[in-house]
Amino acid sequence: MELVETKFNRTEFGEIPVDWVELNLGASSVLKARIGWQGLTTKEYLLSGEYYLITGTDFKDGYIDWDNCVYVEKLRYDQDKNIQIKVGDVLVTKDGTIGKIAFIDKVLKPTTLNSGVFVVRPIQNAYFSRYFYYVLMSDHFKEFLRKLTAGSTISHLYQKDFIRYNLPLPPTLHEQKAIANALSDVDTLIAELDSLIEKKIAIKKGAMQQLLTPPHKGGKRLPGFQGEWELKTIEEIADCLDFLRVPLNGEQREKMKGDIPYCGANGIVDYVDDYVIDDDIILMAEDGGYFDEYKDRPIAYRIIGKCWVNNHAHILKAKPNYNQDYLFYSLVHKNILDYINGGTRAKLNKGEMNKIEVWIPNSKTEQEQISIILNGMDIELVSLLDGVIKYQEIKQGMMQELLTGKTRLV
Repeated sequence: MELVETKFNRTEFGEIPVDWVELNLGASSVLKARIGWQGLTTKEYLLSGEYYLITGTDFKDGYIDWDNCVYVEKLRYDQDKNIQIKVGDVLVTKDGTIGKIAFIDKVLKPTTLNSGVFVVRPIQNAYFSRYFYYVLMSDHFKEFLRKLTAGSTISHLYQKDFIRYNLPLPPTLHEQKAIANALSDVDTLIAELDSLIEKKIAIKKGAMQQLLTPPHKGGKRLPGFQGEWELKTIEEIADCLDFLRVPLNGEQREKMKGDIPYCGANGIVDYVDDYVIDDDIILMAEDGGYFDEYKDRPIAYRIIGKCWVNNHAHILKAKPNYNQDYLFYSLVHKNILDYINGGTRAKLNKGEMNKIEVWIPNSKTEQEQISIILNGMDIELVSLLDGVIKYQEIKQGMMQELLTGKTRLV
């Protein structure tokens, strides 16, 4: 491919090349959805079967999360051939969270739609579907939806409104395909990184399970270490620094805007210009924590340096004979449901928190070596996540250039 210079016309999209057109969606496309009398109830959703049903909850990062799909009977699939899904289809949610987009790059089983999703197809190759998909993923389409819903509580995308959308279109299918392929390549790279991250997370979970479990309970011990592991309470191995907590309301924080983290139950909630603690601390939710989601979401987090802590998180610091990293890894995904007080808002009071038990090697050096391994895995994960963010930013820049013709691919 080579880059070429071009002249521009001013349109509703801003400036686009003089040889591009503004194509009306309604004049160039077929839009189909499950009509009212064919509506499905959740009672008809099946957990297994031969016929997939796509709903708005199945959209994930611009594609379909097939593992999340439910199934329907053959009768429901056969009911409307117009919404039987094919490779190359573009799907758009029209109910609930409107304007979510998915491209059908594969069909694993015969698939139909529920009533909350449009399928959009070009008439007689009016445009290349994957190019159109990227246009709908752009800021231009988001702005179109914003104007439709401005000043209202609309939670439905009507066909009569959707067909008014106009898209900027290169003059040839060849150029549309070139743009779509360039953006698709970045999508593939992001998907590969996401897949690698999932694998690394699974590996880390396995390593934590092995390394934080005492040998006599089936854990894997690092070579060169001996001695007993002990079951210790948090009160025995950590100091609770809750006396340093100082809650601030929104008005107070507004007057203290800065760059120092203001920490709550599950993470940083704001930034202020002062601090109450300057240390390496572990914060564990007192209320509002993800206690029942401990396997997949952290119930504790770490702050190193200056911070301000409100009264929704306990502050912990390992005692001198114990390793702070090891304490953190022992708590971050720990099941502590037996220590939680019920009610409308689950709460971990200080007395119950102090009773929480963790297995710990009696050698601080062994604690440190276990932590080094797990910390190395964390560093690798952060690097991969940074890579995903980087390529997402690159993709956004490419979309801005390619979908407006500022950069031409021929």
